[in-house]
Amino acid sequence: MKTITLSMKTDVDIPLELDNILPELMYDKSVNQLEEMIVYQGNKQEVLSKYFEVEVEVDDADDGVCQLIINNPSKLKYVGNKMTNGRIVVNGDVDLHVGAQMSGGKILVNGNADSYAGREMTGGCLEIMGDVREFCGSSYVGEWRGMSGGSIIVHGSVGKHLADCMLGGYIHIMGDCDLLAAMHMSGGVIEIDSKVSKWLAGQMKKGTIIVNGEVEDLMPNFRLKEIICNPLINDKYHFGSYKVFVGDVTSRGKGSIWVKDEND
Repeated sequence: MKTITLSMKTDVDIPLELDNILPELMYDKSVNQLEEMIVYQGNKQEVLSKYFEVEVEVDDADDGVCQLIINNPSKLKYVGNKMTNGRIVVNGDVDLHVGAQMSGGKILVNGNADSYAGREMTGGCLEIMGDVREFCGSSYVGEWRGMSGGSIIVHGSVGKHLADCMLGGYIHIMGDCDLLAAMHMSGGVIEIDSKVSKWLAGQMKKGTIIVNGEVEDLMPNFRLKEIICNPLINDKYHFGSYKVFVGDVTSRGKGSIWVKDEND
């Protein structure tokens, strides 16, 4: 494995856009070539070395895979945007659009992420050790195709509009989930371990939502179908009693919401 480490030299006031700083585009480059790669700041183009110290290390058993490590991040947008393979590790918080439209590879954020993390992704894995602000795994405003493949794992909580227009893939939220999650959902699986706020899954067509915590106020558009003990959902056993709701009936939806019985 080839490991490229970018250590940010100083904080910035205007965010940097790193949408062309991808492992698959960096693997064959020398240190000098890496330092000359272009990043964007507002309407300006700058070379990578203006903001980052660049180090390269190659293992003896190089397997053709590139790992990009980013240290001391400050206002970095579009990290891993349209990434196809390789690995990115960010040791700190990231700004907007981390992992947006990615189709392969793995991104690990050892911190929090701003809005639109995993936007419209089709493959790969995005793992965030902290919280995500809003629109995680969703479509962009005005678009009707959200996440369709891959996986997003958030160890903290997420803000409003999780998985808007989700078509496929898997999302696991280990913390709380704010308002308006899974609006217009038509495929995929969402699992939430803690509290879910109001207006879950409005206009849902298909897909599966598993809530291992509590739902603040499930809309009447979902009808209770049955209660199942220790169900097998998405090839995984969930222990306890789960209420199965089907809907959104106002949209002729056939999606399912599994809510763990709070008395179990």
